[in-house]
Amino acid sequence: MHVAGEGDDTSAIGDAAFVLLLRERGTRDTAVLRAMELVPREWFVPPTLLAHARRDIALPLPCGQSMTAPTTVAAMLGLLNVPAGGRVLEIGTGSGYVTALLVYLGSGQVRSIERQGGLARAAHDRLGSDHAGTTIEAGDGLDAGLIGEGGFDRILVNGACADIPAHLTRALAPGGRLVGAVATGQGTRIAVVDRAADGRFTKRTEMTCRLPPLTAVRTTVP
Repeated sequence: MHVAGEGDDTSAIGDAAFVLLLRERGTRDTAVLRAMELVPREWFVPPTLLAHARRDIALPLPCGQSMTAPTTVAAMLGLLNVPAGGRVLEIGTGSGYVTALLVYLGSGQVRSIERQGGLARAAHDRLGSDHAGTTIEAGDGLDAGLIGEGGFDRILVNGACADIPAHLTRALAPGGRLVGAVATGQGTRIAVVDRAADGRFTKRTEMTCRLPPLTAVRTTVP
C-alpha cells in the first residue's frame, strides 16, 4: 500500500489541506492527524468517488456499506488511544481504511472482522503484505462465539448499536477500552467503555456522530 511521501509535492499539498480540514473541525490528537496524513484515503474509496476522497463526508461502498466521514473516524481513534504494540479488535472492516490507520497508530496486532465477504477480501488485497500482524476475516462481529477468549487492549466498533454488546466488553483485557456508538434519545453518540484492572466496567457517551447501524449477518432459513 502506498504511503504519502515527502517527494510528491502534489500529494504533500493535498495531505496538508486534509490535515488542516481535520484540525478546523476539532481534531487535536497529533498521532491521529499524522496517521491520517500518511494513509491516503483515496486508496480505499471506490474509483468513481476519488474526487470526494478528501471531503469530510461518508462515502458509499459495495454491499450497502459506507466509509465513515474522516472527522468521525478521527474522533473515535482519538478516544481509542491505541497503545504501542496493543492488541486491537475491529468490528466492521469496510474498505480497510480504518484498519490501516490502526496499524499506523502503533497497534501490534489488529484482528478485523467484516460481515460482507466481498468487502473483507477486497480490504485484504488492498492492504497487501505491508501490515504484519493484521488479519481480516469475513464473519459476524455480533456473534459472541466468533470473538473467542478476547484479551484485547482496544476494540473499535464501526457502527451504531442499541447498546454495546456484552460479549465485546467482556473481550476487553483489564485496562482495555472499547469505542463504538449507541443510539440514544438525543441521536447517535460515540460510546466509550473502559475495563479497570479489577475487571469493573465504566461507560460514558461522548459527542454525537453519524454512523450506520451495525447489523448481524442474515441467515437464510431453509
